[in-house]
Amino acid sequence: MKSFSILIALVIGFLAPINAQNNKDLLLEEMKIDQLSPDFHKSRRDALRKLLPPKTLAIVFANPIRNRANDVDYVYHQNPDLYYLTGYKEPHSLLVLASEDMEFDQEVFKGEMLFGQARDPQAEMWNGKRLGKEGIQQKLGFSQTFTNSEFKDFDLQLEQYDQVYILNMRPDVNDTRSEEDLYDLIQQFKEKTNLSKDYNALEENVYSLMRQSNAENHELVANQILRYRQYDKRLQKIAAVNDFLKAKTAEERQAIIDKLPKNKVNAQALSAIMAQLREVKVADEMEFLRKAVTISCIGQNEVMKAMTPQSSEREIQGIHEFIYRKYDAEYQGYPSIVGAGNNGCILHYWENEKLQVGGDLVLMDLGAEYRGYTADVTRTIPASGKFTKEQKIIYDLVYKAQEAGFAACKVGNEFQAPDKAARAIINKGLAELGIIENEDVRHRYFPHGTSHYLGLDVHDPGQYGPFKHNTTITVEPGIYIPEGSDCDPKWWKIAVRIEDDILITNEGWENLSALSPRTSEEIEKMMAQESIFNQLKKVKID
Repeated sequence: MKSFSILIALVIGFLAPINAQNNKDLLLEEMKIDQLSPDFHKSRRDALRKLLPPKTLAIVFANPIRNRANDVDYVYHQNPDLYYLTGYKEPHSLLVLASEDMEFDQEVFKGEMLFGQARDPQAEMWNGKRLGKEGIQQKLGFSQTFTNSEFKDFDLQLEQYDQVYILNMRPDVNDTRSEEDLYDLIQQFKEKTNLSKDYNALEENVYSLMRQSNAENHELVANQILRYRQYDKRLQKIAAVNDFLKAKTAEERQAIIDKLPKNKVNAQALSAIMAQLREVKVADEMEFLRKAVTISCIGQNEVMKAMTPQSSEREIQGIHEFIYRKYDAEYQGYPSIVGAGNNGCILHYWENEKLQVGGDLVLMDLGAEYRGYTADVTRTIPASGKFTKEQKIIYDLVYKAQEAGFAACKVGNEFQAPDKAARAIINKGLAELGIIENEDVRHRYFPHGTSHYLGLDVHDPGQYGPFKHNTTITVEPGIYIPEGSDCDPKWWKIAVRIEDDILITNEGWENLSALSPRTSEEIEKMMAQESIFNQLKKVKID
């Protein structure tokens, strides 16, 4: 029956009028089933519009294309916020949303419009198919679509709005030869809103902080501005910012604030609203996040079977990423970290260049990205297949701390609860081992936080308040003892991180990455299994 159905479908397809919609892209006719639906993205836009204040326009820009070397660019990755709201993956685009339905040229729009790339056979021959206006309407469910070239002469009728929220309008976008690129879209927006050509959204964030300052929070605000100044040196040249930081009294600061430039553009508020939305996952999102996590766990398990002291860090990375592709994950969610021995003490070690892992522990922090959603799973395993005495002591201490972190993952608990629980266990354990003087002393053996949100970004946005129903976070305690540390050398070069992806609901917590072994005994058992990868023999290359 299945073969007959396929034959009938092929015949019907062949007999359809050949000249009907000849310019239709096959991409529109062969949509993947395994992807987020237009209804999901529409629901996210509707949710955002409800959170916008009255008479507010919201503009979300695409990510820029980044150059890798010469005339080769990095693989393009869409701004996750724009993807979340639209499903659109192409560059040089922007989304316009309004709190109420919009009226343009006596035509009422449904509060949303997407400006995207036009079809271009020449460009598509080199860089892949584009949806075009028709494709955006058919595949993504937009009723109002425009090409990016139409934005220049499009009247946003800003007089209808009290404020304009912007997101992802970066100051470091390259100007290409095209007059329809992201750089031009940003400049056109600046012209429409009377912003200066060198407008910096971070500058506006600083102004917003200044306006929110008062006698009670001034020191906190000043410290945040100083951090911004370190991040972007251009802020150091702005007189108003410098004068604000030098002001001695609240009256002096208010006089400076009163003179700040005023416009309708707000570069801060929309980020906060998106964090509120993306912090809580809906069912459609969890389907893809679960798949990303499961694929990542399979990768960890296969590496446990394949690991030998002769393995290189890069070879280990390759097995993980092969598994991702084998299970149809498009990318890694972030650069893969494979650190043996002392390399594991480097939190973001991306070189992965050690040629043999030897008898060290190997810390593997990797995550598959599946339909935009990324996992974040870390396992630390002994290259030899067996933990040494010291390695097992440290590993089991981190495992115990992680269990305490899991127990703190409850709706209503403060975001820092897992960190406090895990840190207390680690500090007490390190003191008992004599690695630190006492459990209250400050040390650098656990230098990072225990949790972050997880979703379209590996460090997903969120409000970092009390845990809510359907929130996904990581729980990832660690101990890192670099060579030369102020403790017994027997502990040197031991680095352990165990990281799992946790769904928090009203019913409790669920370990999404439980498929991959976590206890030292389970890891050794998994590593004793045979691996198909070890049947591959390297050919000697002269």
